[in-house]
Amino acid sequence: MSLPPPVLLPPALRDPALLLRRVRRDWGGEAPLWVFGYASLIWRPEFDAVEQRPATVHGWHRALEMVSRVNRGTPERPGLVFALVSGGSCRGIVYRLDPARAEQELERLWLREMPTGVYDPRWLPCRTPQGHVAALGFTLSRASPNYTGKLGDEALLAILRDAAGRYGRTLDYVLETADGLARCGIRDREIERLVRLARAHGLAPGGHGR
Repeated sequence: MSLPPPVLLPPALRDPALLLRRVRRDWGGEAPLWVFGYASLIWRPEFDAVEQRPATVHGWHRALEMVSRVNRGTPERPGLVFALVSGGSCRGIVYRLDPARAEQELERLWLREMPTGVYDPRWLPCRTPQGHVAALGFTLSRASPNYTGKLGDEALLAILRDAAGRYGRTLDYVLETADGLARCGIRDREIERLVRLARAHGLAPGGHGR
């Protein structure tokens, strides 16, 4: 499929249902539906894929620079989650959804990733060993109020130490992502540095194999 333009809307118009309709329209319902996973979708995809491949996206990188006030933090003690932010490149996994269930799986994915419409859904050109595919990815604008920018180590350590939400601690989320990437043979030097930082300050066990 050709790559349609990204869905970029101001915060007041970020209706998740509207965004889903636009993605469905761009997909068309007949082409293979691919999804790009770069963090929790690697270690907890929650959908059945009929195919998966290692993939690289250029122009975007994985960054722990998105505020989480529900899943990995609270309004009083916000946590962080990974997002795709412009610049650089990112290695991850692309998943091809079962054509018989693609519509239902897309709806489930939307409930998970887009309950508040915070991301900019985008069809990403992904390079795989078997060729290029266009995959749905969830990117974050640097203009978003949920974008933190690069935080210093003291701020990161405070969040890793204290932030927890509906799905657990930010620290566990980072460690799970590190494990998931390692199992797939994907190196991410910044995540590896974060794990070392957490260990050095007694936040993560040294014998975990992370």
